[in-house]
Amino acid sequence: MGTQPDPAEPACLMVQGTGSNVGKSVIVAGLARAYANQGLNVRPFKPQNMSNNAGVTEDGGEIGRAQMTQALAARVAPSVHMNPVLLKPESETGAQVIVQGRRFATMKAREYGARKPELMGAVLDSFGRLGKNADLVLVEGAGSPAEINLRDGDIANMGFAEAADVPVILVGDIDRGGVIASIVGTHAVLPDGERQRIRGFVINRFRGDVSLFDDGVREIEARTGWPCLGVVPHFADAVKLPAEDVLGLEEGRSANSARLRIVVPQLGRIANFDDLDPLRAEPSVDLIIVPPGAALPGDADLVLLPGSKSTIADLRHLREQGWDIDIAAHVRRGGSVLGVCGGYQMLGVRVSDPDGIEGKPGDMTEGLGLLEVETVLIGEKTTMSVQGVHLASGEVLSGYEIHIGRTQGTDCARPFARIEDRFDGAQSSDGTIAGTYLHGIFASDSFRRAFLGASCSALDYRTGVDMALDALAVHLAAHLDLKQLLQIAQKAL
Repeated sequence: MGTQPDPAEPACLMVQGTGSNVGKSVIVAGLARAYANQGLNVRPFKPQNMSNNAGVTEDGGEIGRAQMTQALAARVAPSVHMNPVLLKPESETGAQVIVQGRRFATMKAREYGARKPELMGAVLDSFGRLGKNADLVLVEGAGSPAEINLRDGDIANMGFAEAADVPVILVGDIDRGGVIASIVGTHAVLPDGERQRIRGFVINRFRGDVSLFDDGVREIEARTGWPCLGVVPHFADAVKLPAEDVLGLEEGRSANSARLRIVVPQLGRIANFDDLDPLRAEPSVDLIIVPPGAALPGDADLVLLPGSKSTIADLRHLREQGWDIDIAAHVRRGGSVLGVCGGYQMLGVRVSDPDGIEGKPGDMTEGLGLLEVETVLIGEKTTMSVQGVHLASGEVLSGYEIHIGRTQGTDCARPFARIEDRFDGAQSSDGTIAGTYLHGIFASDSFRRAFLGASCSALDYRTGVDMALDALAVHLAAHLDLKQLLQIAQKAL
């Protein structure tokens, strides 16, 4: 059993990284499961996240998908306070800003940078709320504290760590190369007070004989004065966990001679792509993510149009790649198409934006015309967890909605699913084209098996994710000193 912290003063440890995608989210998830297994009441927390891969809490709030996974790891219900600021990029220069689960504003990068200090109050409020019910709060940073050009008004890394007075450990990814330079370089650019806040470093994703890096560890320790808290070998089963970043889409892609080929065009503003995780985990499915510039394979069984943060912009992007032509050819060959959320909107005759939610007011864009429906981007944003029935199979499914817009048309007379007293989605008269607003439905095993047909395995997806989290906790416990980390978290600065 772990040493129980004073409930009035929960222990807190912040995991920062030398850069993005160094494994911070996975480290926090693994630690959350490890300490929860010791009997501690653990809460994950990320002050600021940037991702279009969001999840919906039971009260209809939005948080980053990584925090949903970390809550699962800690065996607690997800809360909007686990990720009080979520940035959802809508363009190269702007993003929708979600504060404590609700849409706050849409801002350009420069405006957001100027207004970040306003959000520190919400961040600290959420942090305090989580702490009231926790023995241990595990905080995940964003990007890197070495981005000193972003330090003014920072709420994601050292700005938060200093405001909340929490200790930090630094994670570097050796698999990408240059880990010595990245850790020593971080030490070099930080001011003295922030260097002292870092209590040690972790080397992540090591492949091979760990002892071969002993000299590297000593070199980093000598140059920084920070102790090494562990060298964590590559954890192959990380691919079984939901990917937060689009960079993770290609990881773990099937390379077998599968009987069912599902093709997904990688849209420019692809969103909620954790929809694909259960399909990627299916041993009998070949999930192919097609990057921009490549044609959609002609031997696909199903083309799946994923969610999008900017439906109109991604419709244009899709046509620029020639994917509309590929999809039309796929349909002529008798292939099936499923559109999810933004992908559903694209399947219709047109998408209208009278209020300028995604761009110029009054904008109207021709859809793919595969469903007789039309979408109007008006109204409040819909965010909710749902349970329903897939009408074609009669199988129960669960998931969540997170979208703006209303979709209507004659093909809605053949809905995809029934949700309590209403219907969702649409299907073509022959059933080969379908659209739905429901995310996360492929995690429902019985629905997934019915939808995919005979080629689907007996995979229990959610149990597989939970088993991967348990294995991750064991993996970290073998290579990190959990007692030492907890002592760092409990120690006053």
